[in-house]
Amino acid sequence: MNPDQHPNQGLTHFDAHGQAHMVDVGGKAPTHRVAVAEGRIVMQPATLEIIQKGTAKKGDVLGVARIAGIMAAKQTSNLIPLCHPLALTRVVVDFEVLPAENAVRCEATVELHGKTGVEMEALTAVQIALLTIYDMCKAVDKGMVIERVFVGAKKGGKNDFTF
Repeated sequence: MNPDQHPNQGLTHFDAHGQAHMVDVGGKAPTHRVAVAEGRIVMQPATLEIIQKGTAKKGDVLGVARIAGIMAAKQTSNLIPLCHPLALTRVVVDFEVLPAENAVRCEATVELHGKTGVEMEALTAVQIALLTIYDMCKAVDKGMVIERVFVGAKKGGKNDFTF
């Protein structure tokens, strides 16, 4: 390593002295930004059947999880210390039941017109939606596994990508 190069160089949430800080986005131009994240929860076949039939004792599992995911995206800056509070313009949380895999796939799309991206908001929406499914079904299935959570697409900044 170059002796003048700090070990945190390239990590935007650290200053030249290695101290954590909120990134200054004041000089950036606002752009339309979108992030799409996804993940899934795997469960017993009987648990998936309860979700599909809408017979869970706590109510409409996917409906409640959708609202939880939307609310979570809006609260991301309160949960993750260095995230900027953002005026989101759109949050969509969708589910796909995957019977052959005994799983529910969640996808969250988050948008705004602003100076910083919304990847963390999309990831937070997915995680909380999946955790809500876990919470609502844990009485019948304590072995559920949340997995494969990732950002699948991002646009509007300098590093757009799609997986």
